Amino acid sequence: MANKKTKKLTPIQIQYKDIAKGKEPKRPVISNCIRAFLVGGSICALAQGLQWVFIKYFNFTEKTASNPTSAVFIIISVLLTGFGIYDHIAQWAGAGTAIPITGFANSIASAAIEHKSEGYVLGVGGNMFKLAGSVIVFGAFSAFVVAVIKITLKWLGGY
Repeated sequence: MANKKTKKLTPIQIQYKDIAKGKEPKRPVISNCIRAFLVGGSICALAQGLQWVFIKYFNFTEKTASNPTSAVFIIISVLLTGFGIYDHIAQWAGAGTAIPITGFANSIASAAIEHKSEGYVLGVGGNMFKLAGSVIVFGAFSAFVVAVIKITLKWLGGY
């Protein structure tokens, strides 16, 4: 495939491509991975700590403490997105901020903020789920498939 593209280029284009490739800055892959690991791990550690607070001081069980923990992190993510702080953290941390709950809340909140000028119904409501809608659809479909597999295994007596 790459050879087909190269054959169509003129010698000057190939020379330009080589020069541009040589001038392209090297990506700091190791430091990017370390920053993503530190921020993503910190978010998860904070969530685990908050879950422990809900268990210890509010008499939640391990199973029920995850719901308020998720809600708090969604609220924090939306507030940080609204104040413009989440974007700065994401620029520095990269993929570390893509943890499902906080990244998902950020994507919905940023789309809502971006389209606020178009009105609340058509702007915010219509555009808020453009990016997140596919995640919701595939999440619901995946849950359905897992439920069918679980019911089938239970029915066969193997679960």
